Amino acid sequence: MSRNAYVTDLKSLQGECTANYIRLVKLLGDIEAGERREVELVNGGRRLGALCLELRERAPYTSIIHVSQQGVLDELIETPRMRVHLYHDVRMAEVTDFQRQRHFHGRYRYPNTRMHQPDEKLQLNRFLGEWLEHGLAHGHSLDLPQLP
Repeated sequence: MSRNAYVTDLKSLQGECTANYIRLVKLLGDIEAGERREVELVNGGRRLGALCLELRERAPYTSIIHVSQQGVLDELIETPRMRVHLYHDVRMAEVTDFQRQRHFHGRYRYPNTRMHQPDEKLQLNRFLGEWLEHGLAHGHSLDLPQLP
């Protein structure tokens, strides 16, 4: 039985990276390099944790953001964290580091030693999009104007 090789879906990846750029710009506002923004996640009046965004570096064409989450399960599980590069000239944001793993390829042979999915890079950027979208929909921050 022959298997078709996975082909990277560049259109979906670029679309996700563009949407994530827009989401991050909304959430970050006008913070400066070295500053941190915490978006409190609330559901039904209960605090679930906080989406933490730290602007590590800002340059004319790129910025580096550290995205993490604090919550009630911090002592029990390793909470997600990632580094995201924002490319201002093309208005895209890309996950470049997730849980201390760096440099994700556009596609992986499967199975592989690290058990990456064939479309690992796209899935990480989709996860970031869902995470940010949740923050925009259910987040509250005292130092932000009203989140849309």
